[in-house]
Amino acid sequence: MEEILAFALVGILIGFSKGGLGGPVPVALTVPILSLVIDPQVAVALVLPLLIFADVFALYIYWQRWDRKYIKLMLLPGLAGVVLGALVLQEIDALTLKRLIGGLTLLALIFKIGSDHMASVSYSSRRWHGTFAGWASGFGSTLANVGAPPFTAYLLLQPKMTPRRFIGTTTLFFAVMNLTKLPSYIAIDILDIDRLASIAWVFVLIPPAVLVARSLIDRINQQVFEWLMMIPLAVLSLYLLLFAQ
Repeated sequence: MEEILAFALVGILIGFSKGGLGGPVPVALTVPILSLVIDPQVAVALVLPLLIFADVFALYIYWQRWDRKYIKLMLLPGLAGVVLGALVLQEIDALTLKRLIGGLTLLALIFKIGSDHMASVSYSSRRWHGTFAGWASGFGSTLANVGAPPFTAYLLLQPKMTPRRFIGTTTLFFAVMNLTKLPSYIAIDILDIDRLASIAWVFVLIPPAVLVARSLIDRINQQVFEWLMMIPLAVLSLYLLLFAQ
């Protein structure tokens, strides 16, 4: 029963995030939640097909609203980060991975809180900043689905970055990252097809969650919703980092 509830919550959170509600925070919750009830390596792998499925809806909503300049700058470093993340994921033991997921998620949370104040920061852009942000995003996404903060922080610091371009660019970048992670996970043999088939019902939860998110965007305070997500995210991160066994 615990696994069923955890997977149901994960499907709903992914739908909310891809529908634009709460940004990347709901997705960041998925792996820590599943790591409480199943092996963390299995959790990372099983969340990926759900994300790829949800990316279809997100790409439809934000089609061609991305900025090609930043995609070109950050995509190749992001792919390199995916490859390195997959190699690390293959070699790491379950307890260390739990600790790493907790630490990376907590770091992502700190990035997220800091990114809310990016607009007021005096910043001089450098090309290598984008290269590093792309790599860090690919690496963090592969290990624990927490790749969004470096990418989004870099975009938020760019001049004339409108909300529409920001969301569209983020959507395309992580859709490509997720598709790239799939053959990487298959190559290192951590994606259990039989286990994935057993949670096929979770895919059904995602489209309604996307629609609910789209209907709620203009009705609720986004900042309040994000904080409601970030509080349990902080608790889960600290638990995995300090107390998980």
